[in-house]
Amino acid sequence: MGRWTQHDEDSSRLPEGMVRIGYDSDTQRYYFRDRGGSVWQGTEGAQYSEMTPVSSDASSYPPDEDLEAAPRRADGYQPLATDANARYMHSTAGAYRTLFPFFLLIGIFLLLVWRLVLSPGLAAPKPACPDGSARYLVEPGDTCWEIARVHGCSLDDLKKLNDKVECERLMPGMTVCLPNASNPPDVTRK
Repeated sequence: MGRWTQHDEDSSRLPEGMVRIGYDSDTQRYYFRDRGGSVWQGTEGAQYSEMTPVSSDASSYPPDEDLEAAPRRADGYQPLATDANARYMHSTAGAYRTLFPFFLLIGIFLLLVWRLVLSPGLAAPKPACPDGSARYLVEPGDTCWEIARVHGCSLDDLKKLNDKVECERLMPGMTVCLPNASNPPDVTRK
């Protein structure tokens, strides 16, 4: 609590006998009542300011009634502040709009699970090697030249058969087709 907090209260800011009785948010004005029952209003947007009289007739504003209080129904509830031309329709569109990203993420996750787990047959088929050739799975450290040398074929024949394979970017796990070599040399790998 600050040193001068007591000076922020109505009792120290308002003249003696003045009591704050309400606030009108449309006009942004505070309303006050003096001892005689007259109602005063402050300037727009200021909590404490110069006050001008609104009514000197004490009967128009009963002393114990709040200016902002709306008339109450018999069951004790207050009606909502409404515009005379407004029509109220109950809509749940806002709730669905808020939950849409959540449902979208769930849908994407389920599609991904379906794609990877339930239907692996939809994956792109591995390219088949032409008749008379064999399939070889590239291992770490393999080069086109070494694959051709180990399997007894020329590097040019290997490149002709695998025209889409770039020897500079040969990765482990790739499939390479080997030309039919009649007798591959019995060479052990490094």
